Amino acid sequence: MQEPISKYFHVGLIHPMAYPAAGKGEGEVVLETLKKVLDDDYFGAVELTWIKDDAMRAEAAKMLKCAHVDIVFAGQPPLLSQKLDLNAADEAERKKAIDQCKNSVDQAYELGACILAVLSGPCPADGDKKAAIARLADSLKQICKYAQSKGDLVVSLETFDFDIDKKCVIGPTADAVELAKTIREECPNFGLTVDLSHQPMLNESIEQMVTTAAPYLIHTHIGNAVLSDTSSPAYGDQHPAFGCECGINDVDEVAAFLKALFDIGYFKKDLPSKMPIVSFEVKPLPGEDGDIVVAGAKRVLNEAWAKL
Repeated sequence: MQEPISKYFHVGLIHPMAYPAAGKGEGEVVLETLKKVLDDDYFGAVELTWIKDDAMRAEAAKMLKCAHVDIVFAGQPPLLSQKLDLNAADEAERKKAIDQCKNSVDQAYELGACILAVLSGPCPADGDKKAAIARLADSLKQICKYAQSKGDLVVSLETFDFDIDKKCVIGPTADAVELAKTIREECPNFGLTVDLSHQPMLNESIEQMVTTAAPYLIHTHIGNAVLSDTSSPAYGDQHPAFGCECGINDVDEVAAFLKALFDIGYFKKDLPSKMPIVSFEVKPLPGEDGDIVVAGAKRVLNEAWAKL
């Protein structure tokens, strides 16, 4: 491809993944590492998560506005770190998860985000997947309606593995699409996020995942995964650097993912963001440097783009 990436989409970075210490939402590391991302004009979008201190969150909002980027609020870390479940059978536990997501909605608006990304809870212990998805649908409708009452924020459900690491009830892309159909009947501010890192764990091809999600796809991630070596620290849903030992995704897979997005018209869709977003979800393993992992991801995307 001879034309610049910026003609078609904003490259994003998931801030708390590249800089895991920032994922706790506290300390100077949050603003220090956010500044690194915003200083880099390769990125037209940034995905960040909860910031617990009001003053620090206000400062982050000022930085983001000045940087002229698309903003996505990652609602997954607050849910995962507190083991909250949007499809919990226990209604009190489910309410905790919904309340956390409403808090994430509030923070998303404060930070100027256009999308709030969330994930489903784990597959139910009782095996009643249908009931769990029904509870999840109810939770998501409550969150979407809360978001809609405050402005134009769109809620996006990210698909995750169902039997390897997170073991989420959503899960297979076809199930996500059926859920999205149900929610869109009441809530137009809902869509789906797919992640190249999760694709191998879903037992779906890149084309199958993207094509199936197409009608509701509003947001995408690219990254790597290790599945062949269960002893590796990168095994499962760890989003290791591209090029890591036993990694499944690299330049060719990123190119195939981008081609699939072109094929479904993702880069021409009317989306909540100023431009379509393709965000790196890469994380340094112990002993690795986040800045170097990010630089490597940029090189991989540049090579993949050149192949199109």
